[in-house]
Amino acid sequence: MKLKNYYCGKWVVGEGEGKMLYDSIHGTEIATASSSGLDFGAMLDYGRSVGNPALRKMSFLERGLMLKSLALYLYKIKDKYYPISYKTGATKLDSWIDIEGGIGNLFANASLRKKLGSQSYYVDGDTVGLSKGGTFVAHHIMVPKEGVAVHINAFNFPIWGMLEKCAVNWLAGVPAVVKPATITSFLTEAMVQDIIASGILPEGALQLICGSARGILDHVMSQDVVTFTGSASTGRMLKSQPRIIEEAVPFNMEADSLNCAVLAPDAVPGTPEFDLFVKEVRKEMTVKCGQKCTAIRRIIVPENLLEDVQIALAKALQKVTIGDPSVEGVRMGALAGKEQVREVKERVSALLHTAELVFGDPEKVELIGADSAKGSFLAPMLLLDKDPLNHPGTHSIEAFGPVSTLMPYRDLDEAIVLSKMGKGSLCCSIVSYDDKIAREFVLGAASYHGRILVLNRDCAKESTGHGSPMPMLVHGGPGRAGGGEEMGGMRGVKHYLQRCAVQGSPTTLTEVTQVYQYGGRFKDPKEHLFRKHFEELEVGQTIITHKRTITEADIINFANVSWDHFYAHTDVTSLDGTIFEERVAHGYFILSAAAGLFVDPAKGPVLLNYGIEECRFTKPVYAGMTIGVKFTVKEKVDQEQKSEDDIPKGIVKFLVEVYDAEDETVALATILTMVKKLDG
Repeated sequence: MKLKNYYCGKWVVGEGEGKMLYDSIHGTEIATASSSGLDFGAMLDYGRSVGNPALRKMSFLERGLMLKSLALYLYKIKDKYYPISYKTGATKLDSWIDIEGGIGNLFANASLRKKLGSQSYYVDGDTVGLSKGGTFVAHHIMVPKEGVAVHINAFNFPIWGMLEKCAVNWLAGVPAVVKPATITSFLTEAMVQDIIASGILPEGALQLICGSARGILDHVMSQDVVTFTGSASTGRMLKSQPRIIEEAVPFNMEADSLNCAVLAPDAVPGTPEFDLFVKEVRKEMTVKCGQKCTAIRRIIVPENLLEDVQIALAKALQKVTIGDPSVEGVRMGALAGKEQVREVKERVSALLHTAELVFGDPEKVELIGADSAKGSFLAPMLLLDKDPLNHPGTHSIEAFGPVSTLMPYRDLDEAIVLSKMGKGSLCCSIVSYDDKIAREFVLGAASYHGRILVLNRDCAKESTGHGSPMPMLVHGGPGRAGGGEEMGGMRGVKHYLQRCAVQGSPTTLTEVTQVYQYGGRFKDPKEHLFRKHFEELEVGQTIITHKRTITEADIINFANVSWDHFYAHTDVTSLDGTIFEERVAHGYFILSAAAGLFVDPAKGPVLLNYGIEECRFTKPVYAGMTIGVKFTVKEKVDQEQKSEDDIPKGIVKFLVEVYDAEDETVALATILTMVKKLDG
């Protein structure tokens, strides 16, 4: 069988014999992969000219719903990918992380549509005033880049590696060209075939290269984005390509790193934390056969607990059953291929110059339902470096497999130093039930790690563990880890957007951003805003209400109703030395009184008050003062119908400006209302 590339709108088999791919469990041939004959320049142009315009014209809401539809579609057929995944050496648990973890990433990013709004662009941050009189302001907008996301992925997660990246660039409105590692690309190809067949994505939103992509970076342009997951050395080489530098192409790198787990001094044998530590290290050494960019490579423990940890870990690793993932009882499968086995053995040999092997044997592995001569198997190996402060190789040589090195520390400061000697990692863990120790370690080590897990008995049951990147959190790290940030919720989406500062008058920027800018010209709605349906409302439409004079009885009555008897509202004898001249009205009463002025009480398109987003009380209101309200459509956010019975509606944000007889603002708030659509 020959794997196919999805290229410029069609499935294409690469020229020549291609590279033979093998079942890592049984050593049998699976398929050949070749990208020979593909024009990478044409491929990127196709993404820019076909996929990009189709995605750009969609709103964030539409793109988010697209992700959700794709996630639902893939989840229904997820079981078909497991037998294919087993051929990569993955167990059922390993495959679950890859397959369902990847699909879950689509679901998680789809939910961001609610934060990003219903435009095709994103209005970022607050308005910036640039002049004394308020007639010259600025606001940042973020629009999709007009290029392609080029994803160069690692072999260890053929599905998750693709979906974690694509979910973010699709939501941002940018198409992707995916280059999975060739050795496990047969699993990626299987899913991409289904994604394309579903018709959920617009044409050009996804293209696939099975085989070498050498030379593809010669065709990238300034609007493109390149992401890389893999070894630090390969990443540095790609990042320094002349085209990347000349075109200033954003390059996000997530490199394998020497991640660590630290056992705190309080986590002694007999405590839940000691047991959690051993369990977590054992899991990180054996899940995916240790072929994880986040796996624990350095085990940092108090010197007085070194022997206890070594014995406990050896017992835990002794129980790990290795073999064919399809056989009942097997807990660890194979590495992705013979090349990986050779490389891990070479790295272990290098580590043994300064460390000793205290568990496992690189040449011996007991298997269930498999043949070590045919498959790509290794037993877990535990090393011990007794002098890690003076052995830099322990912190720079990575065996990308089921291998980890124990090392002692004398005090917490030394543990922090050791954690940093990896020169930057994706993640780090500290296991402790002493929150002061946790604080000291986190603040001392955070500059060298992309993520730190503080694990103890309180969170263990629901913790996702040391090596599980979460869609809403950054995945990346400083230094050796690549200096990039993948995923991270809104942060990840913004990686594919261009931020532009737009300057002008408040009225002009209101029209550009479709967010009302304070001080902008009002639009006459001709009737009360609560009489209008969602589609009929325009940003900037404003009603100016009649006025109301606040009385002392109002203030006293509100105190009695609300039970808010703060002295400034109720005790005029206590005002000396305060900013108040007399009894002051409650801020929440002023807001309530404002609602009484701007609300149109009759039944209409407004379904309910959805909440308050911002609220500020800017000037005291005393008895005898008169207030009025300027009530303005600030922003409109469309909403999808969740079912056929769901009322078509959207969220309308109104700016509530309460002012006094001197036309000075006394309160500002943004309220959210749910408003029917015309066909609702």
